[in-house]
Amino acid sequence: MKADIHPIYFPKAGVKCACGNSFTVGSTKEFIETEICAKCHPFYTKKEKVLDTLGRVQKFKDRAAKKQPPKVKKVKAKKEQKTI
Repeated sequence: MKADIHPIYFPKAGVKCACGNSFTVGSTKEFIETEICAKCHPFYTKKEKVLDTLGRVQKFKDRAAKKQPPKVKKVKAKKEQKTI
């Protein structure tokens, strides 16, 4: 096997979440920043939370509000032609 090909392992790597929670884990990175963790994730907290960092949900709602339902065209009934 080749020597020195494995990354350095940090057994007490620090992790900081955007919600303010911080904890330690084992990792190949010394420090990790994350947007969501078990303290603030909707699956674990049982609370609905929309994770919308770029405003995509609001853009979709605005577009949906502007959109009008399609107009229904009235179809005239054709007269039946009798064949002899």
